[in-house]
Amino acid sequence: MDTGLPATSLTTRHYGAVNWLGLRTLIAREIQRFLKVGAQTVFAPLIQTLLFMMVFGLVMREGNWPGSARPYADGLAAGLVMMSILSNAFQNSSSSMVIAKVQGNAVDFLMPPLSAFELTTAFIVGAAARGLLVGLASLIAVAWLANIVPAHPLIALYYAVVAALIFGAIGLMGGIWADKFDHLAAVTNFIIVPLTFLSGTFYSTDVLPEPLRTISHYNPVFSLIDGFRYGFVGAADAPLLMGALFTGALALALCAACWAMLKGGYRLRS
Repeated sequence: MDTGLPATSLTTRHYGAVNWLGLRTLIAREIQRFLKVGAQTVFAPLIQTLLFMMVFGLVMREGNWPGSARPYADGLAAGLVMMSILSNAFQNSSSSMVIAKVQGNAVDFLMPPLSAFELTTAFIVGAAARGLLVGLASLIAVAWLANIVPAHPLIALYYAVVAALIFGAIGLMGGIWADKFDHLAAVTNFIIVPLTFLSGTFYSTDVLPEPLRTISHYNPVFSLIDGFRYGFVGAADAPLLMGALFTGALALALCAACWAMLKGGYRLRS
């Protein structure tokens, strides 16, 4: 889409001091954008989480989560909360970029004196804010169905933040790549949803036969859900330290990729 920007507009912005005012303004814009339609962006995901919780909780209401003394419902709740964080962080940054491109107002954030670093930070922080807000709301919503008191709160918080950053970055990359909502829907339906549902959201991967169990451990979403669930029930299907290092490195790599795409003006100049 032609934004009417000169060819150097995305690469000639300042690289010295951070434009804190512009950065705060764009972050506030991204947060206010989803809060204005809170019924759709915050309340609606709670209904989905509660439905999954009630259905799977009824089917698997007996027994404990594998490797833990906590009931199955506690492990399920952690997986569903993480799924809410992932999906909403992705939707926020991806929809923000695609809407701007479709409506032709991407120039509103491309023309001001904001560097690629500041644009990347603002979009990903805004997406992470929505993901974490919906995750917290989902956690409160399932409190009457499961014990939501985390066994290791700092570990749970780490994985929640990293997950929100990762999928905020993936959403931003998808939004930059997509020219219309059909393209974005393809990413969601063929990549995001399969990775999420096949990562142990509703079950422990210990129940899978080989080689499916080993293959599932290479799914980055598995590491996020497994670590976050450990923070609540105290049981993990894979080494926790390896998962923490892998997800942290992945978050940095994806944020760097977003910065490179914005700096180069990929699919934004024409």
